Amino acid sequence: MSRRRQIYEGKAKILYEGPEPGTLIQYFKDDATAFNAQKKGTINGKGVINNRISEYVFTRLAHIGIPTHFIRRLNMREQLVRQVEIIPIEVVVRNVAAGSISTRLGIPEGEQLPHTLIEYYYKDDALGDPMVAEEHIACFNWAGPEEMQDIAAMAIRINDFLCGMFASIDIRLIDFKLEFGRIFDGDFSRVILADEISPDGCRLWDINTGEKLDKDRFRRDLGGEEEAYREVARRLGLMQNEDSGPGEVFDLSSHRSRLRTSPKPKK
Repeated sequence: MSRRRQIYEGKAKILYEGPEPGTLIQYFKDDATAFNAQKKGTINGKGVINNRISEYVFTRLAHIGIPTHFIRRLNMREQLVRQVEIIPIEVVVRNVAAGSISTRLGIPEGEQLPHTLIEYYYKDDALGDPMVAEEHIACFNWAGPEEMQDIAAMAIRINDFLCGMFASIDIRLIDFKLEFGRIFDGDFSRVILADEISPDGCRLWDINTGEKLDKDRFRRDLGGEEEAYREVARRLGLMQNEDSGPGEVFDLSSHRSRLRTSPKPKK
């Protein structure tokens, strides 16, 4: 059996040459990093869970007309995706103050923002992924004006959809990261959603308890990372949990997976 040719290895994924021209195999790792890889570790089973969650989210987004690089899931850790030219901009969509915006602007974590905020960061690990304005993007030709219009419009539409999707399973979407790429047809190109959407790149809080169900548990040494990722997958219907039933809420306050029955609403 011939060895697959590796195209790229990032902090959370490896890209291999795909079986057909214009395709890649995206492999999800268990490696976890934070603070631009200054902190490193492993979350057991993270790659398997993120593969399933990202497949689910990208499939749902395709149903509402968002073009994506996702083709199909191949196995527990791999997806077949379209090869794209990645636009070197991370798009961060914020609904609630948390993380760097709280640090930069002194906004209390958990405060609802007056409206959804889109921020752009230049993808360069050596520089620490600095925040940039649209003027920087235009000046250095990282993306054209029409591409930026498409990116902003898709980001808002994705946010609207994901907020509703997660709210339906009692999860509050605080913020999340998106990446986009170009696919070419002759001399023409169009922008599509790439990378992944998973608890690695989203802040997800339980609506009832405020418990963090994302990579912040790793960043802040809260423990229970694996259980939190599994809980998101379980609520999305991607993983069965025979011990939990209707009306139960996930609680990680003691650094371990525990189910606590939530009070029933008064009639």
